[in-house]
Amino acid sequence: MKRISIVYAGREFSVGQEDFDRLKDVIRAAHEAGRTEWITVNHGEGRPQPAELLVGPGIPIALIPIDGSSPDRGGASGRGASPDAETGADTSVGGVDSLF
Repeated sequence: MKRISIVYAGREFSVGQEDFDRLKDVIRAAHEAGRTEWITVNHGEGRPQPAELLVGPGIPIALIPIDGSSPDRGGASGRGASPDAETGADTSVGGVDSLF
């Protein structure tokens, strides 16, 4: 994967030239160790500005692969996706209703 869209605190960021699974592993390692980690991303349209996002336990973040085939979407527990019959939404992983 070469480009990743990130939704963080309700705003969209991106990372270019990054491997989806590697970034996921960085975030997962921070969660498993119970610590926070800063990741460098881009913010804005046209001429993106560098930004730092703090990731770790209790901080919701979404990674969305762009440009190319999607990685395996096994969910947090490694199970396959469980799409909702009516909406097609993946119900195997919990969601966030609000950030505040």
